[in-house]
Amino acid sequence: MTIILYDLAAADDRIRFSPYCWRTKMALLHKGLEFETIPWRFTDKETITPSGSTRVPVIVDDDKWIADSWKIALYLDETYPQRPLMDGDAVRSLCKFVNSWCDMSLNKALRPLALLQVVAILQGKDADYFRESREARLGMSLEASCADQSAAHTSLIEVLAPTERHLSDQSFLGGGSPNYADYALLGSLKWLHSLTGDPPLASDSAMQMWFDRMLDLFDGYARRAPTAQS
Repeated sequence: MTIILYDLAAADDRIRFSPYCWRTKMALLHKGLEFETIPWRFTDKETITPSGSTRVPVIVDDDKWIADSWKIALYLDETYPQRPLMDGDAVRSLCKFVNSWCDMSLNKALRPLALLQVVAILQGKDADYFRESREARLGMSLEASCADQSAAHTSLIEVLAPTERHLSDQSFLGGGSPNYADYALLGSLKWLHSLTGDPPLASDSAMQMWFDRMLDLFDGYARRAPTAQS
């Protein structure tokens, strides 16, 4: 049976930009599971009501609705133990830490570089919803929050410094092969990549070389995905 994934889309169905949905897509590919993505937008909340969530990713697997990228990853490892995303308790604990670091630190650093780009690829009520909800959280306009792009780039590089060091002598966060920690990190950087066509990483950095390896996984699935600039 094919798993259904509700996947955040821009006004153009081809552009899929959610960092959390990218985590889930890479997890499904890692597992070798067949899945179909359904384009979903910020104001399509009724379509995922059975999941108990108002946000994606949401998967439907044999009539089971599961929401939240981390919970989906745990579900996939429990239900489909082959090709584990997180092999053992110790690895799972470290992956959870990276997942939380991406949520709380990396994605925060990416916001000033991404938010106005997101508004630009939405239309109508979705653009209005995104702007109003994000400005309410930030307590300022998106333009004000994204005003200092130079400082935002500097902040991002500082936040990524631990991963730059970690990847200087190994191919993936998971060591010789990727695990869910890599997919969590890729999801965050794919957010910006989906919007601009390229993350702000130095071409000779360990992070950029890692990013290229990640884009090439699974017959180049992430590399082949259209961006807002392609």
